[in-house]
Amino acid sequence: MPHLQIKFGTDGWRGVIADDFTFANVRTAAEAVAAYVHAKEDHAKGLCIGYDTRFGSKAFARTCAEVVAATGIPVLLADRITPTPALSYGVRGRKAAGGIMITSSHNPAQWNGVKYKGWYGGSGKPSMIAEIESFLGAPVPAAAKSAAITEVNFLPDYLAAIESFTDLGQIVKSEFKFCIDSMYGAGGTILSEIFTRLGVEHVQIRGEVNPLFPGINPEPIEPHIRALGEAVVTHGCDAGLCTDGDADRIGATDEHGNFVDPHKIFSVLLSWVLKRKGWPGAVTRAFNTTKMLDRIAAKYGRELIEHGIGFKYVCDLMLEREIVMGGEESGGIGFQRHLPERDGLLNALLLANVMAEEGKTLGQLVADLQAEYGEHHYGRIDLHISDEIKNGAIARAKALKTGDVGFAGMKILRQETLDGVKFYLDNPEAATKPNAAETWILLRASGTEPLMRIYTESTSPENVKKLLESARSFALGN
Repeated sequence: MPHLQIKFGTDGWRGVIADDFTFANVRTAAEAVAAYVHAKEDHAKGLCIGYDTRFGSKAFARTCAEVVAATGIPVLLADRITPTPALSYGVRGRKAAGGIMITSSHNPAQWNGVKYKGWYGGSGKPSMIAEIESFLGAPVPAAAKSAAITEVNFLPDYLAAIESFTDLGQIVKSEFKFCIDSMYGAGGTILSEIFTRLGVEHVQIRGEVNPLFPGINPEPIEPHIRALGEAVVTHGCDAGLCTDGDADRIGATDEHGNFVDPHKIFSVLLSWVLKRKGWPGAVTRAFNTTKMLDRIAAKYGRELIEHGIGFKYVCDLMLEREIVMGGEESGGIGFQRHLPERDGLLNALLLANVMAEEGKTLGQLVADLQAEYGEHHYGRIDLHISDEIKNGAIARAKALKTGDVGFAGMKILRQETLDGVKFYLDNPEAATKPNAAETWILLRASGTEPLMRIYTESTSPENVKKLLESARSFALGN
């Protein structure tokens, strides 16, 4: 019978430490993973297990290793704090059956989690996660003899891969200065050490381990990224580069300390890749991601595939067909030729690479995109509300029809329900702007947390603010 306190969402199971994220429940999750590997994979290939900077992560990882090894599956256990993409790279490089990462990514400090990684080095496919969930609470026979647990350092191979993927020499020659922010997470001093070795001028903030993530959630968006913007201005940097709690997501600020949202980062990288690199393949983006990507893909004659929210959908597509690049709203961006996985550290290096090759600051690159593809402004709010209010709001949203006045006085042009409820709106301001962005708003109930997220994109920051406030009132029933 499935374990009621454990549910794997878009990228694993998360829980509040000492509430539902306990050693007992972590053992149950590890047993389910072990049962899945015995049933569906070659268990002799073993599992790789890593952990981030969160409270108890090292001990939880060791517990997972002992549970898995007791069933006869050999374990390669990280001997130090490890970014999620480094663990994923290790899974694929060592031809393991899969991987377990102890992390709660961008969640607040009181949370931790268990992510499952497939043998290919990316998020577990939905079919894998469903299988793992089906084994929750089922007995797992112990092996006659426990398999070995070997401690390994996953970083050297991974660092060699991201460094060879990037033109580091160009970054050196550019003489740009960067500020690096690891948000007390698993990115640690990795980028700083690379830049120090190369002689790239930079400053580092929040590179030390602190499981309390003082004053922030380790998520590279406003308001948590503000310290990076301030440091960029104080130290006269040309850009700020930020990674989240487990270093698989990226955030950034421009040379003026302004937040550069993940959509603009994705757009900057995609435009550069298609223009300068010409790598083959389609482009994928999540349902809640900027439509600027559609315009960039169209310019270069690339197919754009829209999918559900969660990087597992990108990973799925990367395993099925040729994809040049894929990503999601929260800063998770991946390149098939590297790994079917988000990688904040690689993307930070690539942003520096783009700046160097184009000879422009990050702010100038974003301004160029806005000029060419039309102004696209984005916003998101998270409403921590009960399931009752959340579900009621989604039901009312689904009942709205084309032609109804939807949000901020704008009429609904059409509705889409791929993942949540999304409305395209008739925005009068669009008539006054060249190449105006489509205006849309999306309401989506989280699958793993007691919250509703509201996303919008429009033609101006003022419109974004109005739309978010209108949707907030709607969701709360005001």
